[in-house]
Amino acid sequence: MSVLVVGISHNTAPVALLERLAMSRDDVPKLVHDASTCAHVNEATVIATCNRLELYADVERFHGSVEELSMLLVERAGETTAAMLPHLYVHYDDGAVSHLFQVAAGLDSMAVGEGQILGQTREALRMGQELGTVGSALNVLFQQALRVGKRSRAETGIDRAAPSLVTAALERVGGEPAQAGGPTALRASVAGKRVVVVGAGAMAGLATATVARLGAADIVVANRSAERAQRLAEEHGARPVVLADLEAELAEADLVVTCAGATGVLVTADMVASRPVQKPISFVDLALPHDVDPAVADLPGVTLVDLASLAEALHASEAGREVLEVRRIVTEEVGAFLAARRSASVTPTVVALRSMATSVVDAEMTRLDHRLPDLDPAVRTEVLHAVRRVADKLLHEPTVRVKELANEAGAVSYAAALAELFALDPEAVTAVTRPEGLS
Repeated sequence: MSVLVVGISHNTAPVALLERLAMSRDDVPKLVHDASTCAHVNEATVIATCNRLELYADVERFHGSVEELSMLLVERAGETTAAMLPHLYVHYDDGAVSHLFQVAAGLDSMAVGEGQILGQTREALRMGQELGTVGSALNVLFQQALRVGKRSRAETGIDRAAPSLVTAALERVGGEPAQAGGPTALRASVAGKRVVVVGAGAMAGLATATVARLGAADIVVANRSAERAQRLAEEHGARPVVLADLEAELAEADLVVTCAGATGVLVTADMVASRPVQKPISFVDLALPHDVDPAVADLPGVTLVDLASLAEALHASEAGREVLEVRRIVTEEVGAFLAARRSASVTPTVVALRSMATSVVDAEMTRLDHRLPDLDPAVRTEVLHAVRRVADKLLHEPTVRVKELANEAGAVSYAAALAELFALDPEAVTAVTRPEGLS
């Protein structure tokens, strides 16, 4: 397995560029398919969030596959290659494993430790499985990444120490920096207020639950689909409306949290300026692309917090000891995964070697039977056991050592050396890992 990651995220690109790359749920399968059909790519899937787009592939060759996968992102952004490439990052093999484990653990998120990325990683695996583009290599990798993400949150307080995007944004609205984590600012920004949440997805669900917990006096959920708005509203004692009613709801709102990520803005400067009651209003725009026209920030009495304004503060909010502990866990898990993978890589050779030894023993016993047809059965059994013990003892040390050496850093392929020294049939080695039913 040689895993390749080509991606772009809030760490390497401005929000404006990420907006152009933002994908709806329906867009992702085509990108997965396009990645899977690139030359030298065996398996592929995509992690797509509001602040990252990453292609994961099991590849036969680095060169060629990295170029094709990179071009998929360049074309989607509508940028020139020269303008886009500085914002892309590439991780290969061991580096790709480490990167995915860090992503799943929340270490690479805009809000360090946020929990949504774990579900988004699971979604990438599920989609690849449904589309048939994820096989054994990526399945094993992603399953382990999900376990690492769960372990990081179970054994540390990273999810509590680092604010979610919603929490960080509400702290900003309440007058506190995102890294302060101030419960007073949080409650002051929401308690007793009229709140409108735009959208009905996972982020909108989190926003609705958060403002309900913080004591909002009235909550409205606005969404294109009345059914989805109704479902989310019922969970939190909110009132559902359709997007056509959004402008009317703005008239009485104190706080608006938008998470729809629609094509084109949903809240324009004119809609806000024309409100019959010109009281202070705060907007939290957590969508990519923007749901709120940035021009609303220039209107009197309006506060706008968006992803771009949160980025720097969130990077400074890493919670020292918890983050260090999660990094230790990730480092430990990466080491264990790579060691297991290297050990597994020599298993076919070891099995083939032992099969060859068994064949040699069987051939010699057949030869003995022809030379001594009247040999006493009890004696023959003792001879067979003795020959097998000799073969086992001769092979024991090489097979143990090859597994140990496989876990040491270095470019030498000890499995290949073993196969060469014992003149093993390459087809016999390959057959050990070939899926049942294939020839």
